[in-house]
Amino acid sequence: MSEFGVLSVVPPLLAIALAIITRKAILSLFLGVWSGGIIYTGGLGIQQTFSWVVRSISQVEPNAEGSVFHAQIIVFTLLLGSSVAMIWRLGGSHAVRDWALTHIDSKRSAGVVAWLLGVLLFFDDYANTAIVGSTMKDVSDHLGLSREKLSYVVDSTAAPVATLGISSWVAFQLSMIEKGYETAGVSAASRPQNFEIFLQAIPFNMYSILAVVMVAIIVLSRRDYGAMLTAEHRATTTGAVTSEDATPMQDVKGELGEPSAENPSLVSFFVPVAVLIAVTIATALYTGYGPDTTLYDMVVGADYAVALIVGSFAMVISTYVLGLTYGILSLGESVDTTVDGFGIMLTAVTILVLAWSIGNVVDALGTARYVSGIAKLFLTPALLPVVVMFTAAFVAFSTGSSWGTMSIVTPIAVPVAWNLAGTHTMVSAVVGVVFSGAIFGDHASPISDTTVLSATFTGADLIDHVRTQLYYAGTVIAVTAVLLAVWGVTRITPWALLPVGALALVVLVYALSELDARRRDISPVQSGSPSADPDD
Repeated sequence: MSEFGVLSVVPPLLAIALAIITRKAILSLFLGVWSGGIIYTGGLGIQQTFSWVVRSISQVEPNAEGSVFHAQIIVFTLLLGSSVAMIWRLGGSHAVRDWALTHIDSKRSAGVVAWLLGVLLFFDDYANTAIVGSTMKDVSDHLGLSREKLSYVVDSTAAPVATLGISSWVAFQLSMIEKGYETAGVSAASRPQNFEIFLQAIPFNMYSILAVVMVAIIVLSRRDYGAMLTAEHRATTTGAVTSEDATPMQDVKGELGEPSAENPSLVSFFVPVAVLIAVTIATALYTGYGPDTTLYDMVVGADYAVALIVGSFAMVISTYVLGLTYGILSLGESVDTTVDGFGIMLTAVTILVLAWSIGNVVDALGTARYVSGIAKLFLTPALLPVVVMFTAAFVAFSTGSSWGTMSIVTPIAVPVAWNLAGTHTMVSAVVGVVFSGAIFGDHASPISDTTVLSATFTGADLIDHVRTQLYYAGTVIAVTAVLLAVWGVTRITPWALLPVGALALVVLVYALSELDARRRDISPVQSGSPSADPDD
């Protein structure tokens, strides 16, 4: 348990509450970090508190390995920003928009394409948000799809699919399974392979699976409810893809002006994106390569953060080559555009650094230990999966880190599951629900890095994104909790419960959209054409 007790949860909850109330994410995060300094130092004085806050921000992560990883994500984000700027100046975004207007003719089509791209790019959630968000933003704008809707589609496919396929997430969780079994005192000879446990855990990762299903239901049915219905009604009736008081995480046109190309080509968009994907995958496999390694070993052992940096740098170089080849931008103009691209990402980088700083605060205060200690008081074999899921959800919601949540909760949950039930099936169940809780906590939290990046690459307002997504994430987590409770009592195979969950989501989407639409006296399906072009 944390020595600070219930005070340990104050900083993250304060930051989140202020962000939602004031819509000022940077100020709210800083005040959350500052409150942590006051609690940690006991309010001994401004100088001591200020010094502690500065250390929390400057360290980014309390250990060197974490600091390197976060620095790599910042570099990747800035390089992606320069790539977005270069593609805009080369006219690639306009070329895609013009092409899409003749091939993608509705909001539903745009949503389906974004969903499919999100499912296909399963190897890394950061690359997923960057590629899908950047690819679909201009297309969605011209079809009148709200930025909130697009950011929901991007965010609710990126991390969930990364937990279900071979990705950096899986490689990390395998190490956590190993650590959990070691803590439980179970020898390697007495248990299945870590990857076998992971495979058995997949159907228990119900939130991630049903979150992806929920996106499909929403985009195919075209039905919305809650804050998303408000956003879609606004986009349909006024053509405004963001709310009136929104502060988009990036405004490419506002920052960069009109493109330099008179006759933009699709090559200016698809070549850089293809370079990013190809170089990232190739570099990832190279970093995982070793003597006598299999393809599986290369994928699991890859350094995806390094791969993303190399891939994004290659993407920037490809835009330089295109600019010179087609005579659109000189070398000097390309350099200036790169710097401008860094600028459009400064808000996102600032929020990321402060969000990671909140992670330092909760680590110092022992927030996760306090929450986990409270959860242990309510554990029974039947309730274990549900309790572990909501514990992971609260830790992720408070810290903004799915990986941090897995590193904290999995090594605790695995030995608890083994001691309570003594079966590897229960271990698999808690491994799956840790994934579910961590992803839901991220989706509900404005201090999550993936939430920030999803809003960034789709050009949405961060708080609007969280508010609109929360209705759908809340619906999915409620269904997941019921299914896990049923499994805890009946032990029926989770594969049989998942179709029931999907059907429940369909019913809920239709019922809630009808109720909400009738209350507002509007249609639950906002599929008409926007009355104004958002770029006019």
